[in-house]
Amino acid sequence: MDDQLADDDKLLFVPELPEVETIARGLASRVKGDIISSVWLGSKPEPLKSPAAQIAATLESSRISDVRRVGKHIVFDLDRVARTPSSAKSSRAAKRRLDHADEKNSQWIVHLGMSGRLLLCEPGTKIAKHTHAILTLRSGRELRFVDPRRFGRLSVAHSFEALGAEPLEVELEEFVSVFRGRKTPIKSALLNQSLLSGVGNIYADESLFRAGVRPRRRASSLTKAELRRLFLSLKEVLNEAIKAGGSSISNYVDANGEAGFFQLQHHVYGREGEPCLVCKRPIKRIVIAGRSSHYCMACQK
Repeated sequence: MDDQLADDDKLLFVPELPEVETIARGLASRVKGDIISSVWLGSKPEPLKSPAAQIAATLESSRISDVRRVGKHIVFDLDRVARTPSSAKSSRAAKRRLDHADEKNSQWIVHLGMSGRLLLCEPGTKIAKHTHAILTLRSGRELRFVDPRRFGRLSVAHSFEALGAEPLEVELEEFVSVFRGRKTPIKSALLNQSLLSGVGNIYADESLFRAGVRPRRRASSLTKAELRRLFLSLKEVLNEAIKAGGSSISNYVDANGEAGFFQLQHHVYGREGEPCLVCKRPIKRIVIAGRSSHYCMACQK
């Protein structure tokens, strides 16, 4: 899924790695260890990547052992909690649930899409329009998935993994090997989720600026020294953005409903025509493979 359905429309911003990491950390601090008592799923089919019955069966009577980010996805690690049925009828219902959830430990996978939010609410809180899932927790709270545009996705799995390397953990040699020999523009390669998982338009632009590399350069043309600068710049930008709570563009807020602040530190992204903060030349915007790229003609070669 693209980070923006239309590049210039910032209302369509999709959270990238720092935003998803911020949300996952916030949720982990608030729901880790809680148990999912029941699950309600709405009637709209678009958000459900797994069958509704399978999602409900996997989540109900499961303990949230952790919440973490994988690529641009939020992963809830679940432990099955044993239940003692009180009747034959409930025993049959429990068996049906276990038939759907065929392993003890599973995962709930959430992709926020363009407008998805996970809200931790008190049970009396008014249910927002476009709520597609409500998880009732044993603590009495409710975890709700709200998504007006319905580009978000909910699924369950047993061993969810990202396709590409993890940008915060990848080592230099692997990073260099990922891009060496590729004839695509380096900006496109950075956005390729099968190469690196979680990098989107904002942080690709900002990392290329810090590394002094133009986005249209072929990945294969970058020297090892340039790839090393990009490797360090990408990690630096992502970590700074996480520390700032992400970039609040459009309606993004973290798990506590708070806006991020990294947008105040953008050097090139979204600054077309404005002076470069280093050399004062106007920031240029180009389109590469249908995606906007922002860079400085003087600072990036």
